[in-house]
Amino acid sequence: MLPSHVATENERRRSDLRTIASLLPYLWPVGDGAARVRVTLAMAALALAKLANVHVPILYKYAVDALTPGTGSPGTDGSTAGMPVETVLLAVPVTVILGYGLARVASLAFGELRDALFAKVGQRAIRTVGLQVFRHMHALSLRFHLERQTGGVSRAIERGTSAISILLRFMLFNVLPTLLEIGLVAIILWSFFNVWYAVVTLATVTGYIAFTLLVTEWRIQFRRRMNETDSRANTRAIDSLLNYETVKYFGNEAHEARRFDQALEGYERAAVLNQTSLSALNFGQSVIISVGLTLIMLMAARDIVAGSMTVGDFVMVNTYLIQLYMPLNFFGFVYREIKQALIDMETMFDLLSAEREVEDQRDAPALQVNGGHVVFDNVHFGYDPRRPILTGVSFSVPPGHTVAIVGPTGAGKSTISRLLFRFYDIQAGSILIDGQDLRVVAQASVRAAIGIVPQDTVLFNDTIGYNIAYGRPDATWREVERAARLAHIEGFIRSLPDGYDTVVGERGLKLSGGEKQRVAIARTILKNPAILLFDEATSALDTHTEREIQANLREVSEGRTTLVIAHRLSTVVDADEILVLESGRVIERGRHAELLAEGGAYAALWHRQQQSTRTGSGETNGSLAAE
Repeated sequence: MLPSHVATENERRRSDLRTIASLLPYLWPVGDGAARVRVTLAMAALALAKLANVHVPILYKYAVDALTPGTGSPGTDGSTAGMPVETVLLAVPVTVILGYGLARVASLAFGELRDALFAKVGQRAIRTVGLQVFRHMHALSLRFHLERQTGGVSRAIERGTSAISILLRFMLFNVLPTLLEIGLVAIILWSFFNVWYAVVTLATVTGYIAFTLLVTEWRIQFRRRMNETDSRANTRAIDSLLNYETVKYFGNEAHEARRFDQALEGYERAAVLNQTSLSALNFGQSVIISVGLTLIMLMAARDIVAGSMTVGDFVMVNTYLIQLYMPLNFFGFVYREIKQALIDMETMFDLLSAEREVEDQRDAPALQVNGGHVVFDNVHFGYDPRRPILTGVSFSVPPGHTVAIVGPTGAGKSTISRLLFRFYDIQAGSILIDGQDLRVVAQASVRAAIGIVPQDTVLFNDTIGYNIAYGRPDATWREVERAARLAHIEGFIRSLPDGYDTVVGERGLKLSGGEKQRVAIARTILKNPAILLFDEATSALDTHTEREIQANLREVSEGRTTLVIAHRLSTVVDADEILVLESGRVIERGRHAELLAEGGAYAALWHRQQQSTRTGSGETNGSLAAE
């Protein structure tokens, strides 16, 4: 059995390989011949760039030898007897120097061609992965988003997509070309001189790489800690700013600053350790390179003295080593960036691999709406199996009818709306629309058939027009205006300096609660669904506006299946049926007059609300408060 630290290291390597394997299909996309041709040409350009690059020191050697007295020119027997000095100093060096210049230009040209060819493939991969993760986030269940912090998730996606670019740039255009060049240089040194030059060069490079890998692996823990504390600080900052008004209400600016500073302090400690260890890494790398370079130069100097090497050979060896060690100087940085990119990509791909709690069956058909008859049949559900929320709830909302649900906090009223939208799957029973179980039809078609006005309306940080049109993005502008009129908000919009182009701010904070609610009502009217769901739809409105909108809602819901979750019982007196929910069970049901006549929980709440209205408080402190 492997030691735990070895097992952990092996797991990390497997994880890195899995991450790279997850990326490869995006770089070599199935069915995209153009992308594959680009990748092939880019790799060919990479190889040609390195071939040109390794010829530069050879041509440099020939030029030096030609300019060195007593050294033979390339392509001759080494004798310059009888040749004019001008021929030696001009004809041969000029040709070689031109070749040297062309080789350098060719190396740069092929390198730039490689980048240009691969740019579209890399950017397309980043775009495809980013879009896939974004879609997957929307496909995950509501439970996932309630349990995750938005700031941390958004940062993980942002870092993950950026990491793809970093990985491609360093892995394909730095590490692989450098390894190829090391192999070519070792072969050239062996063929030009002897095996020991290749051995010392490879030993130096191997020692350098091994030292870099070991130290960088040790340093990864500090980088991981930096990421964790950075995400924590970012999440706290976003959470605090989103709740700006709450912070101000309670005067907790100093408290929020302390919490944010605690997260920053953790980042500071990790960053200091990261930088200190980086200094140690850089020093060790410099020592290894200097020792290798010194050994090679001593060997070359010895061979020059012995007459087996020329000055040009000495220059060629020196040039090769400098040319080789230049990219190696950045190897620690490159490896660290690659490792960090792999960590960031792993986090992002973990999000992509998160299981969908609610998922359509294969080839699930679309919901066929024929009137919108909603049935809850003996529904059992709990967010946690140990704590049931709904226990055997059954009711029916026939087409064109209105059913209202009232009950105390925690009774399960809002849960019913979430189950109707199939944000969760129930544990037992069934939910039907026109006889079709929601679990066997496509989720998108279910949600397309239902329109909701929630109690807490959240708007996009865009214009009022955009937020209304969100109900049906392909609607005409005339339809948007008609929806605004029906929601009694058009007059307010016209009174604004920018009208429909007025930006509502983050989560709609520039609008009052009533104005946001009316925008939400207009949005749902525009959607024109077969089934309407009003979840405290008028709770934020004054009495006069509430009456106007209730009249409009009755007009809009005419002929539609309507489910109303209500706080003010005066808004549901005309409902075809009223359900009283308590502890996940329907304890009373009937029309308004029938429930009053029974003298039960509904009647008690009605009398309390009427008394409260007469005293002008408008508040209800009874046992049937809104959820």
